[in-house]
Amino acid sequence: MKYLLCLMAGATGVTTVSAYENPEVKLDTDKKRPNIVLIVADDLGYGDLSCYGATGILTPGMDRLAGEGIRFTQGFCTAATSTPSRYSVMTGRYPWTNPAAKILPGNAALIIDTEAITLPKVMKQAGYITGSVGKWHIGLGDGNVDWNKRVFPGASEIGYDYSFIQAATNDRVPCVYLENNKVVGLESDDPLFVDYRKNFPGEPTGKDNPELLQMHPSVGHAGSIVNGVSRIGFQKGGKAAQWRDEDMAELFLQKAKQFVVDNKDRPFFLYYGLHQPHVPRVPNERFAGKSGMGPRGDVILEADWCVDEFLNTLDALGLTENTIVVLTSDNGPVLDDGYKDRAVELVGEHRPAGPLRGWKTTMYDGGVRIPFMLRWPAAVKPQVSDAFVCQMDLLASFAKLLGVTYPDKLDSRSTLKAFLGKSKKGREALVIEGMFNYAYRKGDWALIPPYRNHPHCLLYNLKEDIGQQHNVVEKYPDKVKELTDEFEALKESTGKKTKF
Repeated sequence: MKYLLCLMAGATGVTTVSAYENPEVKLDTDKKRPNIVLIVADDLGYGDLSCYGATGILTPGMDRLAGEGIRFTQGFCTAATSTPSRYSVMTGRYPWTNPAAKILPGNAALIIDTEAITLPKVMKQAGYITGSVGKWHIGLGDGNVDWNKRVFPGASEIGYDYSFIQAATNDRVPCVYLENNKVVGLESDDPLFVDYRKNFPGEPTGKDNPELLQMHPSVGHAGSIVNGVSRIGFQKGGKAAQWRDEDMAELFLQKAKQFVVDNKDRPFFLYYGLHQPHVPRVPNERFAGKSGMGPRGDVILEADWCVDEFLNTLDALGLTENTIVVLTSDNGPVLDDGYKDRAVELVGEHRPAGPLRGWKTTMYDGGVRIPFMLRWPAAVKPQVSDAFVCQMDLLASFAKLLGVTYPDKLDSRSTLKAFLGKSKKGREALVIEGMFNYAYRKGDWALIPPYRNHPHCLLYNLKEDIGQQHNVVEKYPDKVKELTDEFEALKESTGKKTKF
């Protein structure tokens, strides 16, 4: 049946191992080592930025990075949802190698092995101070967290010297910040409790108390109410520690800037996770109503302002020239994601995914081809690159740049020359994970094998059909077999089972 559906056949093995030679850029002293900042937005689409063609919204802060560095037209994440995508960035591994790398609740255990190599550990090995600010969403603790004590294991156990994070997403409890593994602002006489199975007696919810809401859900999101917004899950207590959504962007920005100020005289690595434009979209008052597209457009403007302000801080400290800044998104865009914020009604002619088909959760390019740009004025000339690059490869590429080696066999591969604009050749092939199954990308080709409720194989030539409108599986049977064989071999080498 497999062969009939998708011309499937066995193949020889395809392995993914890391091997690093001497870096192309010699970094002899601390002074010459570049600072590295990785900015990851949340649900920001390929077509949401003016540098990628958006006209209904202007993003001068992010456009500055594109204009002063490399704007990649084929930059990818490994998965069309947040947790697995971020897992790949941190570990250099495909999310399918870890069954726990799925969209996590806010009380989920840390899904990264504390003994494994991680991106921040690579940076620490190279002598960097490391920091994580903003969205986290890869689990904390051991699955049975007491939020009133030090949360262990956490950011520090996977390589971060400093962290100021939210546990999961804006729409999930706990709605508090954690700084260096401890909840910020908790009062001893009002402890915090979190549960994803049942509500705490007497606590209001969006389902039972809609009169208390400032923003109403469209689907789900009927749990505990924090700041006039009902969330996924239930929490009790910790009132003094609860966040105010309107202040989140500026608070994360302040923490990111402070980390840079505190460590300006030594090499640093900062992972800066923007929470926008993920739901609930609650912009600061200064941005409310400014986009004409409702809250989703407003929080994109807010995120762009944050990026611009951060870049200005690098300028003021004289760090711009020798700081690598990468800006990207964890997955593709989505409009209605569970709240009545009129994103669908007000989007107008704006196309969040640009010319691409699909959205967040899908295996089409709209779910996984994302904004991706890199600026390093000391070494990288401004340009637009069509090189096929992936966030997962930042780990191996930075390791090569800094001369770091490690014993782990990873899926991350060095595409340093492509990242530095010195080659148009990036990654050869990539497995992409949607909500239900997987796709295989190689060069201009995208293969989507049969998956749940979809028994047919799909093949697209992205060079001729960027919008993935024309299935050419019958026209190119040899290409289907080639890609299927490679994909099956990769699955066999990792022990992965898929649903077709």
